[in-house]
Amino acid sequence: MKKILITGGAGFIGSHVIRLFVNKYPQYKIYNLDNLTYAGNLANLKDIENSPNYEFIKGDIIEGNYIMNLFEKYRFDSVIHLAAESHVDRSISNPTEFIYTNIVGTVNLLNAAKHIWKDNFEDKLFYHISTDEVYGSLGKEGFFVETTPYDPHSPYSASKASSDHLVRAYHDTFGLPIVISNCSNNYGSYQFPEKLIPLFINNIQNNEFLPVYGKGENVRDWLYVEDHAKAIDVIFHNGKNGETYNIGGHNEWKNIDLIKVVCKIMDKKLGRKEGTSEKLITFVKDRAGHDLRYAIDSSKLQKELGWKPSLQFEEGIEKTIDWYLENEEWLKNVTSGDYLKYYEQQYVKR
Repeated sequence: MKKILITGGAGFIGSHVIRLFVNKYPQYKIYNLDNLTYAGNLANLKDIENSPNYEFIKGDIIEGNYIMNLFEKYRFDSVIHLAAESHVDRSISNPTEFIYTNIVGTVNLLNAAKHIWKDNFEDKLFYHISTDEVYGSLGKEGFFVETTPYDPHSPYSASKASSDHLVRAYHDTFGLPIVISNCSNNYGSYQFPEKLIPLFINNIQNNEFLPVYGKGENVRDWLYVEDHAKAIDVIFHNGKNGETYNIGGHNEWKNIDLIKVVCKIMDKKLGRKEGTSEKLITFVKDRAGHDLRYAIDSSKLQKELGWKPSLQFEEGIEKTIDWYLENEEWLKNVTSGDYLKYYEQQYVKR
């Protein structure tokens, strides 16, 4: 039985990857390592938490001895590393936390994998999940490709760029088998409502203002989270050792245009007059170091491994809004902090 450690599996993207692997590969044992910080929520995985091929482990990747002992105990065959501090605004207010989790935590995992696998790297893999933000900012033309030079502008993207370089260094120096993927903005169910789409869905429901940085001219490429999980599946099984793969949705939107689409759909879903939610839009001071445009060229992944997005944005965003409207209790628990009690109820008090 292949034993796969997935870090950050209680988070937004991680929970979708966990669910996909647990359900699709009953012959694998999936271990979910998560420290359950504010964005980690085990309620995201209620549907598979009792599956025989799934085990949750609460722990912090910045604790090197703990991680080494964990690898000694479980003898993982593979790592899919998603655990990361990921919100740019938080990295501006507290850069040090991002350095520890995203850089030191990644090195701890690399060291443990190198130690346990030693010189026998056959059928082993360290898969590092990264972001398109490491490439910096694009002008109005062009796309990020796998060979685009790194040019990070925030403490978050700089910490992710550092971890990418370290993963490649362990491959080049020690022969550790690795793959890396850099993905564009994700959207979908179970996303913590500090991020744009769930934040605005929640604010519209509660008639609260919709904060838009600058003039809303920043452009992002959006990918449905389940399509990202499927891409991770394909890269994990078929990606070439040492390679990087960009994952994108070919769905570029200016922030202000995206927000207006969300407003229009929400007005329709909530039975409000069209234009009601747009009145909540409030322009605020731009974020420091705010990159103008990200756009991913994922043709390498599509041509070499046969992956492509399954949903167009218009379909995906409607599914996403429906999910949040149908799961008001989840959203309420997350915004109130009550989701933190789930771990104690389900695990500590068993």
